[in-house]
Amino acid sequence: MLEILGVITGVIYLWLEYRASIYLWITGIIMPAIYIFVYYDAGLYADFGINIYYLLIALYGWFVWKTGFTLFGEKGTTEQELPISYTPRSTWLWVTAAYIIAQLFIAWLLINYTDSTVPWADSFTTALSIVGMWMLARKYIEQWWVWCIVDVASSALYIYKGLNFTAILYAVYAIISIFGYYKWKRMMNND
Repeated sequence: MLEILGVITGVIYLWLEYRASIYLWITGIIMPAIYIFVYYDAGLYADFGINIYYLLIALYGWFVWKTGFTLFGEKGTTEQELPISYTPRSTWLWVTAAYIIAQLFIAWLLINYTDSTVPWADSFTTALSIVGMWMLARKYIEQWWVWCIVDVASSALYIYKGLNFTAILYAVYAIISIFGYYKWKRMMNND
């Protein structure tokens, strides 16, 4: 039952993200709160842990989108929401390094401290999700491609772990992430 409630919340979240609505961050708090329990029960410990991060990044995302100010000194505006933009070239090296470090660390934790049966797959989707959420919080358009990769891999992982409703949700996420990219691109060009 909790998984189905998480799926419903996830659909609402994706619809709000697709529309680039700041209200996605409200569902971005509710959905992880649900999935913390679902993933723990399924033994997906990295996914369980990432949902704590999702709760925190939802607060950060709300703040950045609302004010345009980031925590890293970039200038923003309090007059309007943060605009959609391309990820700066200088950011890609940092993002890639963060992903690699996160995946190796999470896999190490799962292998050494849990009974996870899928440590590399779980750490892959989790590390890439960390990067994807940060990119979403910054309103970088390429976050959609990151999510497409995460969603395809997650869907396969959830089928393997018997979370069939969640697997369907992530398959839908993968398809919508492609449409989301083009929707955001149109919105960015209109701005």
